Amino acid sequence: MYYADKIQSLKDIFGTNDLRFEKDNLIVGGHTYPIVDDVVVLLDPRQYPNTLKKRLNYPEHKAIEASSVFAEDIQYTFGDEWMRFSKILPDYEQEFLRYFDIVNLEDLKNARVCDLGCGSGRWSYFLSNKCRELILVDFSEAIFVARRNLANANNALFFMGDIRKLPFREEFADFLFCLGVLHHLPVPALDEVRALKNYAPWQLIYLYYNLDNRPIYFRLILSFVSKIRSMASRVRNPAFRQVFSWGVTILICLPLLLIGKALRPLGLSRHVPIYDAYHNKSLHLIYQDMYDRFFTRIEQRFSRAQLMELKDTFSTIVISDRVPYWHFVCRK
Repeated sequence: MYYADKIQSLKDIFGTNDLRFEKDNLIVGGHTYPIVDDVVVLLDPRQYPNTLKKRLNYPEHKAIEASSVFAEDIQYTFGDEWMRFSKILPDYEQEFLRYFDIVNLEDLKNARVCDLGCGSGRWSYFLSNKCRELILVDFSEAIFVARRNLANANNALFFMGDIRKLPFREEFADFLFCLGVLHHLPVPALDEVRALKNYAPWQLIYLYYNLDNRPIYFRLILSFVSKIRSMASRVRNPAFRQVFSWGVTILICLPLLLIGKALRPLGLSRHVPIYDAYHNKSLHLIYQDMYDRFFTRIEQRFSRAQLMELKDTFSTIVISDRVPYWHFVCRK
């Protein structure tokens, strides 16, 4: 059993010695959590994706009611996305380094690190040999993709759970990173950043920026794109999503990148939408990002000034001046 040598870690994470295994379940106090493909399922059974309900023989008609705190369509979209884009690509390593430019990786050597909203595990993949222990959490079926991608990382623990309601002890991790997740929740993202202080004393967060460091026409374009996204995100047909994403990539992104490249010798490339963010990405990564951007219904965006308001909760806020905007570190 994968967790046989991780019992002490699990007891510490949950904050109790009342923990044992029973068949394919983890029993913690009076709670029973199924273990599926080495993933401990913490979700309320009514939040299970349909494929998981079938595997666990849970009645499909017992669906959780739509609410302001759980978005089934977001769960579906990200599960679908990371099953579709399941491979760890070489390009991801440079992306990983961009996000972690304000983190001294040496400081994580003896740390328990939590990847909150891990998706396919693409960031943890490059971190697994740089920390003592990894906790990966996702509320979608992407967690099973992450388990496969980190098959060789024996220091990793995998949980399918609602990141707002983890049954873990306070400060169960030494360091936490949550990249590109909180701005898709159906609750105020900055409030969720504040709440994460209970999970770890030190955090790396990425939230979409509201183009506050860009010309006004960027924001006008974003307003138009957001309207298209709100309509496209309602369509779950896989063929439509694939064709639409490739269409945006080839017909819009590539021409803009060519224009930016032509203007680069004049120092004007940063005035071309998307150029800074995508000029060094492969075509496949751009396609994947278009899929991500256009098929997620909820999208919150923030200015640098708004992020600095988090000082009401954290002693230190450090915001990177580099793309992707804005990623930042919070310390209690």
